[in-house]
Amino acid sequence: MIAVLDIASVFIFALTGALVASRAQLDIIGFLFVASLTAVGGGTLRDLLLNRDAVFWVADPSILWAAVVPAVAVFFLAHLLESRLRVLTWLDACALAVAVPAGVGVALDLGQPATVVLIMGVSTGCFGGLLRDVVCNEVPLVLKQGELYVTCAFAGAGAAMLALSVGLTQPVALIACAVVTLLLRAGSLAFGWRLPVYKARPPRS
Repeated sequence: MIAVLDIASVFIFALTGALVASRAQLDIIGFLFVASLTAVGGGTLRDLLLNRDAVFWVADPSILWAAVVPAVAVFFLAHLLESRLRVLTWLDACALAVAVPAGVGVALDLGQPATVVLIMGVSTGCFGGLLRDVVCNEVPLVLKQGELYVTCAFAGAGAAMLALSVGLTQPVALIACAVVTLLLRAGSLAFGWRLPVYKARPPRS
């Protein structure tokens, strides 16, 4: 199940990376680079921090095709989309909902404590998109004012831990993680759900 989640997150995040590359008007190599960076960034950070025997795409390089194919497809087809930004944000929401349970599942399989599991879920879900936006000089989605993004990843990972604590199986817990992550992120996009933000006040005299 975790292998499937990894491949799915690579594929969907690659689509988002290629769409950002199209907004930046990069060439085909730029598309491949940004799509691949976005696709494997979160999983690479996860595997390095957890000291896995091999980073997931190094252990199975064929996974990289799940980034190459969508990058090439978007290069030729992106101009057909009416709103690339809208498609990008919704694809990114789907990618987040797949990557967070992938990170949670790997950490659980390695016997990590709950705190580490939560951090790995958030890192796997958020780091690739952060790299994508920084490299392409876009405002990172994870840092947009009041945006529910990291919160969704954290809540999803927390839902998985809660499900496990009440005796549910790991596959069910990972499904709960994906559902909670996606619902919160979709609510943020569709209904404008936001967190309160800090507002500076003038110093007292």
